[in-house]
Amino acid sequence: MLSYWRAWRESGWTPIDAAAYALAWQQFGGSVATHPDVVERLAGFVGIPVRYLGWFVDGQLCAAIPTWGRHVALSKDVLKREGKRGMLDLGNAEVILPVAEDTRIRVRHRMRYVSALNAQSITGLAEQPEGLALAREPEDYSKKFRYNQRREQRLLEDAGGSIRPMLELSAGEQAVIYADLFQRRWNFEAPGKKHLAEVFGLMREFMTGSLIYLNDEPVAIQILYRVEAPKWTSLEYINGGVDPQSREFSPGSVLSFVNTQTAWEQARALGKPLRYSFGRADREYKDRWCHRVPVYQV
Repeated sequence: MLSYWRAWRESGWTPIDAAAYALAWQQFGGSVATHPDVVERLAGFVGIPVRYLGWFVDGQLCAAIPTWGRHVALSKDVLKREGKRGMLDLGNAEVILPVAEDTRIRVRHRMRYVSALNAQSITGLAEQPEGLALAREPEDYSKKFRYNQRREQRLLEDAGGSIRPMLELSAGEQAVIYADLFQRRWNFEAPGKKHLAEVFGLMREFMTGSLIYLNDEPVAIQILYRVEAPKWTSLEYINGGVDPQSREFSPGSVLSFVNTQTAWEQARALGKPLRYSFGRADREYKDRWCHRVPVYQV
């Protein structure tokens, strides 16, 4: 029975190795959640092997997918089922599978938050009720909004605030600060708290952004991962933490402004569009920074 269902699910697909998957990603693009090194490292960390599949047309590899059984790799559902949900947090990351232009494929593996970039290529997708929150371009903010953000940043800096790169810190230091500020902000533990240092170490080459200090004490942090696809930049805002006692200086808002502006500058310097995802469009503050776009599931 198991082999029957797998044959049905994988109809049209052929097993490939990790190197072939990586080649497809580098050729056709993808997102943080499907990047070959992200998939390989995080799947290895939680100890769940990945089965890579390729879609061939006239002998040419035109699409690929990393899988965990019935699901796309790094699926929350699989982590939960295996008792490993507390090891890893990728938020509600946008899933972009590497698919060649003008190629139509069928996917029967369970996926959520599948990008609109894949909507014309994958048959059988259903739009999710909730959308995805993608950061607006800088010009999409009103002049008043941008003025207020710069003013808040200036007031913060005048009060002893400073903005420093995340990569100045070791993975262990990042983990301690993030766990502390997350707990202060939300009054519960950060997802995957026990393994944050290990995960941040594995993801270090993809980590980007800054954090904010006030009088040399960290008061705002955001976990951001960025990868470069051939035709776009994919950036995931996983989660963040803020010290509520510093609320009068709006460090969380200042940090969002700094991080999004910097990311747009970097993407434009490369001549690429930016897909800066805040995850599920489920909170009012995201509407300040983002526009909602359709997202799909299998």
